Amino acid sequence: MDDREARFEAMYAATYEPILGYVLRRCSSPDDAADIVAETFTIAWRRLDEIPAGDRARLWLYGVARRVLANHWRGEARRRRRTTSLREEIASVDADPVEASAIAEAFGGLSDDDRELLGLVAWEGLDHAAIAAVLGCSAGAARVRLHRARKRFSRALRSAQIESMPRGAKRPVSERSSLT
Repeated sequence: MDDREARFEAMYAATYEPILGYVLRRCSSPDDAADIVAETFTIAWRRLDEIPAGDRARLWLYGVARRVLANHWRGEARRRRRTTSLREEIASVDADPVEASAIAEAFGGLSDDDRELLGLVAWEGLDHAAIAAVLGCSAGAARVRLHRARKRFSRALRSAQIESMPRGAKRPVSERSSLT
């Protein structure tokens, strides 16, 4: 063990409990507190040469933990706003439960790769070039994969809609002619 590691271990042993207590008193989740303390000591390791000696190290770590907590709270506030916004958006959609079920069934029946491709377009809003970068392939290959995934989803969706129709219900003529 070199001097740097020994110095960090000594500081960690002397300050872990006070820093953990500081964070626990300000954070409602023990799991989040553990993450915040881990991030605090990760920063301490990276900036070990800047940490003052003696008891001032504990005070320095309180400052780091305070900033990590502030980042955590900002992230939690963003997450709550997004969750609220998503709930409102979902509530505003007046979807037919049978249709929604058919879509979920069709999407769930696709391969992981097809779901990922369709998700990158529908949820992340990525274009062919961006999808290619994510997948590590050419834009042309991404375009072909996406085309094939859309075709498989379309077939699965038609199949799911037919299976979810009430017994005896007639499909619209346009659907009957395209499926047979």
